[in-house]
Amino acid sequence: MGLSAVGSARLLGADAGRPKIPVGVQLYSVRDLCAKDLAGTLAQVARIGYKGVEWAGYYNRSARELRKMLDDVGLVTCGTHTPYESILPDKLSATIEFNQVLGNRFLIVPWMEGKSREEWLQKARLFNEVADKVRAHGMYVGYHAHAHDFQKFDGETAWDLFFGNTHPDVVMQLDTSNCREGGADPVEVLRRYPGRALTIHLKPHGGGPEAVFGEDKVNWPAVFEWCETRGGTQWYVVEHETSKDPMNAIRRAYEALQKMGKV
Repeated sequence: MGLSAVGSARLLGADAGRPKIPVGVQLYSVRDLCAKDLAGTLAQVARIGYKGVEWAGYYNRSARELRKMLDDVGLVTCGTHTPYESILPDKLSATIEFNQVLGNRFLIVPWMEGKSREEWLQKARLFNEVADKVRAHGMYVGYHAHAHDFQKFDGETAWDLFFGNTHPDVVMQLDTSNCREGGADPVEVLRRYPGRALTIHLKPHGGGPEAVFGEDKVNWPAVFEWCETRGGTQWYVVEHETSKDPMNAIRRAYEALQKMGKV
C-alpha cells in the first residue's frame, strides 16, 4: 500500500531513534541532462541535498575529471554501475584503479542474464572470486535487480540461486520497482538476506510515471525499517526513470524522503 498521512506519522515515530542513512541518486535518472551538461547537472543534484551519486556511464571523462567535478560541488560517489565485462579477470585491475580515483567502494553490476541454474551458479562463483580480490582494496562487488532475476529455475528464482550461493559481502542491490515488476515482494526478498543490502535502489512502483515515494504502492515503512535495522544498508540510492521532467522528479523524490524523515 502507499504511504498515507497516518502511515507517515507512524513511520516518523517508529524510526525516531534510528540513524539516518545517506541518500544518493542514480544518475541514470537524469541521463540526458548529464550528457548535455555533466558539471551543471551535478551541481543541481548537490543543491537539492543529495550526498552522493551512483554512476551509470562516465560521459567520456576520466576518473580524475569526474572526481574533480564531484569535489567541486561537495558530492561523493556512492556506487558505480559497472558492466559485467568490467569485473572479468582481464579488466578487473583497470576497474579497481578507476574506482579508487573516484573514491568508490561499490562496484555494482547492473545487468546479467542466465538461461539455466548452472549459468547463475557460475556467475555466483565468479562474484565470490571478485569479492575476494576487491576486498583488499576496501571495495565490494554486487549485483542490481531487474524483473528477469525473479524468473524461476526448478522452483528457485535466479536471484536466490545467485545470492544463496555468494559470499555475505557480495552486495544485494535490490531495486524496489524492478523487484515488484518481476512479481516479488521487495520486503520479503530483503528479509531473506540480512546484512546484504549495503546499497539499495529506492524506486516508486505502481503510481504512474510521475509518482514519488508515498504516491505509489511500495511498502516504504517496511523497506526503511529493514534497511535501518537488519539490512546493513550504507546508502539509499534514489532512481526515477520515467518522468518527463527528470530533475524535478528527483527533487520531488528528495522532498518526499524529507517528509518521511529520511533526510
